[in-house]
Amino acid sequence: MKKITVLVLCFLSLVTTLNVAAQETLSYYLPNHVTYNPDIPTPESVIGHQVGEWHITHDKLVYYMKTLAKASERIDFEVIGTSHEGREQLLLTVTHPDNLAGIEKIRSDHSWLTYPNEADKFDITKMPSVAYMGFSIHGNEPSGSNAALLMAYYMAAAEGPEIDKALRQTVVLLDPSFNPDGLNRFATWANMHKSKNISTDPMDREYDEVWPGGRTNHYWFDLNRDWLPVQQPESQNRIKQYHLWKPNILTDHHEMGTNSTFFFQPGVPERTHPLTPPVNQELTEKIGTFHAAALDSIGSLYYTKEGYDDFYYGKGSTFPDINGGMGILFEQASSRGHAQESVNGVLTFPFTIKNQFTTALSTWAAAVNMREELLQHQKDFYKNALKEADSDDIKAYVFKAEKDPARSFHLAEILAQQEIDFYRPSREIKLEDESYKPENSYIIPLKQRNYKLVKAMFEQRTAFQDSLFYDISGWTYPMAFNLEYKSMTNREYGRGQLGEKVEQPTFPKGQVYGGLSKYAYAFEWHGYYAPRAAYQLLEKGIRIKVATGKFIGPGEKEFDRGTILIPVKGQEMSEYDLFQEMLRISQEDGLDVHALNTGLTGGVSLGSNSFSNIEKPKIAFVVEAGSSYDAGEIWHLLDTRMDMPITKLPASRLSGSGIDRYNTLIITGSMPLNENGLNNLKDWVRNGGVLIGTGSAVSWMARSGLSNLEMVNVEYPGAEEVSYDEISNYSRGQYIPGGVYMAKLELSHPMTFGYYKEELPTFRRGNVMIEASENKFSNPMVYVEKPLRSGWISDANHKALGGTSVIRVSGFGRGRVVSMTDNPNFRAFWYGTNKLMMNAIFFGKTVSGYSAR
Repeated sequence: MKKITVLVLCFLSLVTTLNVAAQETLSYYLPNHVTYNPDIPTPESVIGHQVGEWHITHDKLVYYMKTLAKASERIDFEVIGTSHEGREQLLLTVTHPDNLAGIEKIRSDHSWLTYPNEADKFDITKMPSVAYMGFSIHGNEPSGSNAALLMAYYMAAAEGPEIDKALRQTVVLLDPSFNPDGLNRFATWANMHKSKNISTDPMDREYDEVWPGGRTNHYWFDLNRDWLPVQQPESQNRIKQYHLWKPNILTDHHEMGTNSTFFFQPGVPERTHPLTPPVNQELTEKIGTFHAAALDSIGSLYYTKEGYDDFYYGKGSTFPDINGGMGILFEQASSRGHAQESVNGVLTFPFTIKNQFTTALSTWAAAVNMREELLQHQKDFYKNALKEADSDDIKAYVFKAEKDPARSFHLAEILAQQEIDFYRPSREIKLEDESYKPENSYIIPLKQRNYKLVKAMFEQRTAFQDSLFYDISGWTYPMAFNLEYKSMTNREYGRGQLGEKVEQPTFPKGQVYGGLSKYAYAFEWHGYYAPRAAYQLLEKGIRIKVATGKFIGPGEKEFDRGTILIPVKGQEMSEYDLFQEMLRISQEDGLDVHALNTGLTGGVSLGSNSFSNIEKPKIAFVVEAGSSYDAGEIWHLLDTRMDMPITKLPASRLSGSGIDRYNTLIITGSMPLNENGLNNLKDWVRNGGVLIGTGSAVSWMARSGLSNLEMVNVEYPGAEEVSYDEISNYSRGQYIPGGVYMAKLELSHPMTFGYYKEELPTFRRGNVMIEASENKFSNPMVYVEKPLRSGWISDANHKALGGTSVIRVSGFGRGRVVSMTDNPNFRAFWYGTNKLMMNAIFFGKTVSGYSAR
């Protein structure tokens, strides 16, 4: 420890006391044992204020980094993409000028270490380690991005033998803002409330953001849960760079509650994912000694191995663990503004920045001094992965979506983004009751360098060392996408089954069968983008109907329930233009459209009352109450995928007559309504509106008399034996942390139109459970008796959950109330249940009064 302390002190200065009244100068932050190149611009000289005086806005952050890169021969500057709001995402490559001159070869050589059959050709004693430093993925945890100003300046301006050595022996990839939109949103909030005489009162408005806050991106997604599913552009841009470099260390700078201190990994040892090799935690702990020495040197309190875990691979501090690197989480107590009272005294914004900067420096020190260990671990990780693949009983996974190739395409997109090798089958593969063909299936061999990543995405895990999870406990991807898939053993798999390797999957396009029709067209609701097609037709004034029963069309083609019928006659559009619309949706939405030339079909005729008119959805989802995450996922689904306009309706406006302009309202939690407001909402439903509630909104709707549901109350054993210090963990252990559960569908019900298998995997988190109705048509979806498929759940909760309703539809006057205990849009990658939300929107009014009792 003494040696490490000496090494770290080469990077650091002595502690400086806190001062709320006076603005800290640059010397407060910077080590004082090195000299600084006067030709390198300081942050203040470019952004116009000292670091920590104001919260850095994203435009100023970008401007400084561009200016710094122009002035320094140590920095290569790159714009790697843009956020939803068009803000630039930056990546600075910082290393010695000699390294920069050959940086592509350094990157290429480093990448080859992840190829087991090539890695030994490279001499790691002569290679630099790679550290990826990322800041403020949660926009309202801004000390990280503000510290990035200091770290970039220090690496560009500091001079001396130790600095020269560090630059030669490392390549630092610096991303100053993982979340540009959230950072800018919060900076605006904090700066607009700053007083000349700073109020440290926690009750001050500065420290209490309005809903949804600055934590998330534009669509209110937590980007620190998106490293594995990569559904957001910010993540996609970042992951591309990650895989180009395969860094040895990735740091993820966060903030936590104001009354905390500082946390660095490792987390709770028992809460590490079993696929993460033990040496990862050993090296993480060794890196932690550098952080401890650094924080000791400036007198900052800290803790480690408590509170946080290393389990979910969708987090930035855990994702590297399954990719041969070290993910390091930092959590700094948050001032949530410029200075706030805490149990540890007044916590100032500059102090939070200094701690983040200090641990960025200690990370750099670890990357230098542990260089060969980190590079060796990277080599060994991928070599051992191949050995583990050899001993694994499973040799490959094969998957498809028989009637909806768009869903399997979107999973293939993720595989490609994560650099997983996968193929089309070379021939038809028959496994049990499924046939996997080259044109509609993908096969993933496990013997590849990303074996562990494939396992992390595809395995079903229900056994765990610990029952507490910081995030979700199960996320099996083919189940999230509701795909037909199988694991293949040695007996079922051979390399000869691998056909063409898929480099970049292509979106599956449909076609129009039968050409131009003078009578009608039809497309089935199985396709993921069928709702998008339906809405576009309605938006253009085209009348459409939905089949509530099956029928037989040309060539003995059976059309399923939920099929969309487009009559030709009576439309304002010409026959030719309508045909062009059919061509468009077949290509853009990946749907097969069928021309029908007679109304006399097998089963119901096309003029039957079994076809119901579809009203164009006019949707509002309620904001400023409920879960901003769930609301954002609804917004993202409808806006970016289904191309449907949607109103973000403040909860306070539920009390007004303005809600009459909508036929569908969606809520994600309890609504802050008084008696008049609740009565107004009830009148709206009673007059024909469809109210959709997810998660905790289900309980609120039941309590408020909007539905006739009975909630399940679970009795948890063993509470009387719990000691006082175990109360918190015992209570957390009764919570369902998020996983995959199997449900059974009533396939004749409008809420399940488009599904063609009786069982559907769903994501569940939380303890809201609904007693099933005796009327089966009120329960279009119920859990099977033992529903757990992947993840953790207590025995008491598992027993109680079986047989309960996932979805209940209640009649309320002429309207309908749809209660969904689970979130069908979870983190944008749960494609398999998105259709449940779309069915509630399109077909909620189609549900008969009898079935909604």
